[in-house]
Amino acid sequence: MDNDERAITVREAGKRGGQSVAAKYGREYFSNIGRKGGLALSDKSDSSFYVENGKKGGNACRQKRGRQHYVRIGQKGGEALKEKRGREYYSAIGKKSAG
Repeated sequence: MDNDERAITVREAGKRGGQSVAAKYGREYFSNIGRKGGLALSDKSDSSFYVENGKKGGNACRQKRGRQHYVRIGQKGGEALKEKRGREYYSAIGKKSAG
């Protein structure tokens, strides 16, 4: 190896390759291949595959961030919904579940 050359990590090589592909084909290319991969996966997997992966991701998130994380994001979502739909929305859905 010359003095001008240096070894690069696999991660750096992957990043350079990805940047090169993005420059050549554009960001939409990655969206398209991701969509195709997702469709291919959904064709050969049933819902239990997604349930299991969701549980794994949820457990990892709970381990990393703690239970309070879910409390915060739930409250944030509730506030956003109240702002979007108004307080009457909660009354309406409360009546539906009671009756």
